[in-house]
Amino acid sequence: MFLVAVQTWTSADEPTDAALMASILKRDAAALEALYDRYSRPIYSLVLRIAQDPPSTEEIVQDVFLLLWRNAGQYQEARGPLEPWLFTLARNRALDFLRLKREKQRRREISFDDALSPAGIVNPHPERALDRARSAERVRALLRTLPDLQRRAIELAFFDGMTHAEVSAAMGEPLGTVKSWIRGGLLRLRESLGEASA
Repeated sequence: MFLVAVQTWTSADEPTDAALMASILKRDAAALEALYDRYSRPIYSLVLRIAQDPPSTEEIVQDVFLLLWRNAGQYQEARGPLEPWLFTLARNRALDFLRLKREKQRRREISFDDALSPAGIVNPHPERALDRARSAERVRALLRTLPDLQRRAIELAFFDGMTHAEVSAAMGEPLGTVKSWIRGGLLRLRESLGEASA
């Protein structure tokens, strides 16, 4: 009977995430590789569940670690451990990918419909279509006036169909803060739309 010696790493032998992040700030590529080895597989699994597309998932995972390398200074250990921060970053990138994919699909469908519709057919209610287009543009313009975090919370809740708790997790912000942003933003939008229509 042969015994095989296996190298095992105890937690004391491994550098902490904080130590690796400090090394990344000093542009130590080996620290990035260590974090990649530590987190790339679970991040890949998370992104694949959202994106449902293996080639795109691989690109998103690489993008996450590239962002980590470029923006290491944005991570603040005092706000929490690195792992949830990385997972939030990965989730947001995956959701951005889905949004872009849906938008491309929507544009393809519109062009396809335009290509199939005979030139002689006229919209039976052009005023209604024009009103809807104007309202949609007004909402988009008002959304752009909101602070970035508030706008992002509203987009995740209404355009991605997330619950407040999911928005909180995706943004890495407290649930109460997210609810307040969404409620305040919707009130502001409602007031602005009311003033515009008056």
